[in-house]
Amino acid sequence: MRLTSDFWVKALIRRIFGCGEFAVVEKHGSAEAGSIFIRARDRSGLETLFAPAPQSFFDAAKPQDRTFERRLDKCQAQDIDALLLKEKNFDPDFWVVEIETDRPEIYISIMLS
Repeated sequence: MRLTSDFWVKALIRRIFGCGEFAVVEKHGSAEAGSIFIRARDRSGLETLFAPAPQSFFDAAKPQDRTFERRLDKCQAQDIDALLLKEKNFDPDFWVVEIETDRPEIYISIMLS
């Protein structure tokens, strides 16, 4: 059984704060099953956007934890804003969590590209 999006986001934020880093929910989505996007801001001010990895990438044995893919890497905030606006037109029930860390892989499972 998979955790609800709301529970997963709360656990992520608690873990990040527990390590002395920063996180905030930028956009609340569907509590039960909303897709989760993560904006990771590094020390340079550039951002990387992580999006849910497509289910088609997995065989019958899907991972138990949520897995993310890099959708945009080391770009300006407005580039991510533009992509998220397109996503909102497609599915308005998604979450956006912004984290400030140089090592997002510590907190989320990232699919290798």
